[in-house]
Amino acid sequence: MRLSLATPTGSRRHRLPAALAVATVVLAPLPATAAAEHPGGHCAHRAQLRVPGAERQETACLAELTTAGTVASGHTDPADWAGLTAKDLNVPSGVPGIQIDGYFPDTSTTNTDHGWRHDSQFVIRLPDRWNGGLVVAGTPGNREQYANDRAIADQVLSRGYAYAATDKGNTGLAFYRDGKTPGDAVAEWNDRLTQLTRAARVTVARRYHRPPSRTLVTGMSNGGYLVRWQLENHPELYDGGVDWEGTLWRSDGPTLLDFLPEALRHYPVYAAGGAGAREAQEALHEAGFPAGSEFLWAYHHQVYWDLTQRIYREEIDPGFDGATEAGTPYCATGTPACDADYDYTARPQEVRQAVARIALTGRIGKPLITLHGTLDVLLPISQDSDVYARMVRDSGRSGLYRYYRIEGGTHTDALVDLFPGRLRPLAPCYRTAFRALERWLDTDRRPPASRTVAQPTGTDAATAANDC
Repeated sequence: MRLSLATPTGSRRHRLPAALAVATVVLAPLPATAAAEHPGGHCAHRAQLRVPGAERQETACLAELTTAGTVASGHTDPADWAGLTAKDLNVPSGVPGIQIDGYFPDTSTTNTDHGWRHDSQFVIRLPDRWNGGLVVAGTPGNREQYANDRAIADQVLSRGYAYAATDKGNTGLAFYRDGKTPGDAVAEWNDRLTQLTRAARVTVARRYHRPPSRTLVTGMSNGGYLVRWQLENHPELYDGGVDWEGTLWRSDGPTLLDFLPEALRHYPVYAAGGAGAREAQEALHEAGFPAGSEFLWAYHHQVYWDLTQRIYREEIDPGFDGATEAGTPYCATGTPACDADYDYTARPQEVRQAVARIALTGRIGKPLITLHGTLDVLLPISQDSDVYARMVRDSGRSGLYRYYRIEGGTHTDALVDLFPGRLRPLAPCYRTAFRALERWLDTDRRPPASRTVAQPTGTDAATAANDC
C-alpha cells in the first residue's frame, strides 16, 4: 500500500538575548511553481539583513542553495549529513538566493564549523523565488547545523520555502559537558530552536518585506523531539510540524534509558549462540526490538546502542558512574557502574526530575504529523512513537494529529544501502507527509487516518528512495 495522502483511506538553561517576534499573517503560501521572483532581483537587500540577537553572521549570495551547489561552494558540510539518506535520493536544484551563517551568544565551544569554535551556530537560507513560508529545524543526534541539508532542506527550498536550522547549542559526543545541572544540555536544544524561529521570522520579513505567512517546524530523531516540544510549548510560533521518528522523553518512561540497557545486557548472549541465546532474543523482543529486526542488531550494537546509552545517561544521570565520564564502553554485565546494568526505575528521584525538565506531554497546540519506521532498532517504535501517539490521544489532541507507521523503515536511511532489499527509506514518506501537512493547512483537507503504511514489493532502489 502506498502512502497516498490525497484522500483518507481505511477506517541547564542559557541566558538568551531577547528575540523579536513577528505577528502572524493568515495567508497560505503560494506553491513554489507559482511563486513570483521577489522585486529587486537576485539576492536583493543582502546588505541590510541582520539576524536579531546574532553575535556574528556572514552573508553570501549563492547561485544554488541546495546541496547541488552548496557542496562545491562550501556552504554545507557533507560530514554533517553523512549516513542519514539513501544514495539514490534525488537532489533538486535551481534555487538561487541568500545564505546567512552565524551564531548566537553562547559559552560552549563544541561546534568548530567555519573555524569559529562557538556553539549556537545557525544557517538561514532565503530563496529568490519565495512561496511565503518558513521551515525551521533542529538537528538529529548531536550533529551540526547542516545535518538536515540532504534529507529536509533540499526539498523545502526547492518548493520555495525559506529555511533555518540550528546546531541546538551543543554538539558532539561530549555534548553532556554543556550546562551545570543534569538535563541542561537537552533543555538548551529547545531554547535554541525557539530563539532561531523568532529570529528567522524577523529575518524573512526583512528580506521579503512581509512576515512569513506560514512557519513549519520539522526534524528527525532528536530534531523530531524538538518538533513535539515546540508544538506543545510554543504553538503560537508555528502553523504545524512534521516529526520524523522523534526521541521520546518522559519521566515515567519509556525512554532510551529503559530499553538500551536491555539491548546491552542481552545482545551479547544472543550473538554468542548456544545456551541462553533463545531467551536473550525473546528478552530483546520484550524490550521493544521487533521480531524480524535481528539482521540490524549487530550493526546497532557496534555503532549505536552502547554509545547512545552512555552519553545520554551521562547527561541525565552523571552520578551513576561517579567520577567516570560517560561510563565504560562495552562493559560486561556485573562490572561496577556498567551501563548494561543501568536501571532507571531504581535511580534517585533527582534523575526523574532531570527527565521531567525535558519531558513531553502530548498536549500539542498545532497540527502535527509523525512518521516512524517499524524496524527502527535505535528508538524502537513500540517504545517511542506508539507511546507518543497515545499521549496525544490521552491529552484530547487527536484532531490535531496523524501518525504513520512506515513498514520496513529504520532509523537512518543510509542503512537501506547497507542492507539492500530489506529496508525502506523514510525520506520519500517524509516528503509525502510534508505535502499532506501543506494541504491540511491550506484547505483543511485532513490527511488519512493514522495507520501503518505497508512496504511496497518489487520496487527498484532508485524508485524506493524517492516514492512512498
